Amino acid sequence: MSSKFKVVELGVGVDLEAQAVMEGNGKGTIAKWKDKHRRMYDQATHHPFILSIRDGAVDYSNFKRWLGQDYIFVRQFIPFVASVLLKSWKESDEESDMEVLLGGMASLNDEISWFKRQADKWDVHLHSVVPQQANLNYCMFLESLMKPEVEYIVAITAFWAVEAVYQESFSLCLESSAKTPLELMETCQRWGNPGFGEYCVSLQKIADRCLENSTTDDVLLKAEAAFTTVLQHEVSFWDMSYG
Repeated sequence: MSSKFKVVELGVGVDLEAQAVMEGNGKGTIAKWKDKHRRMYDQATHHPFILSIRDGAVDYSNFKRWLGQDYIFVRQFIPFVASVLLKSWKESDEESDMEVLLGGMASLNDEISWFKRQADKWDVHLHSVVPQQANLNYCMFLESLMKPEVEYIVAITAFWAVEAVYQESFSLCLESSAKTPLELMETCQRWGNPGFGEYCVSLQKIADRCLENSTTDDVLLKAEAAFTTVLQHEVSFWDMSYG
């Protein structure tokens, strides 16, 4: 009998195996860090901006601000992902890592196009959007992880964290009890859908494997610091969007 069943109560179609990984059943390093930094993790994944979307109380000017700023962020995110792919090629002990990362790279072109379509829909003039300080700080942090001396373990942990926060955040807006406005469902489905959830689980498994195989405490400390720094930047980014 297959071990995969759809968790219909969540309203997002995440299978039980993926749900177990995300919730930390088995307690890999990532799960332990999520428990250790639970308050910070919940602040990033249950931010008032996201909850306002879920509860149908979102201020659309806040959403439009997020849309413009996140477009800028994604354009800066692309070279970071490319650098993680390069580090994987040089340092990973598993060829399958590159396949997972290439899948993420391929989706980013579509994501840029999606932002442009949404900007037209919401009358957001992307060419005139000025990056706010929280956005600049986040992008500078990602750029610092692109340096050759930054280990793959550190970079893949940060990459997983960036993606996981969005997946867990927007999946809240797809729960059966959510009052998400119809016009924002496409946005929430983009990051809250089960396919993206499974992709995040794949990234978490890669990060956990690398962390488990690490032979130095120094690298583990740097990876944990990257994880918590991503959470801090995510909260600041949501704060910026929330106004």
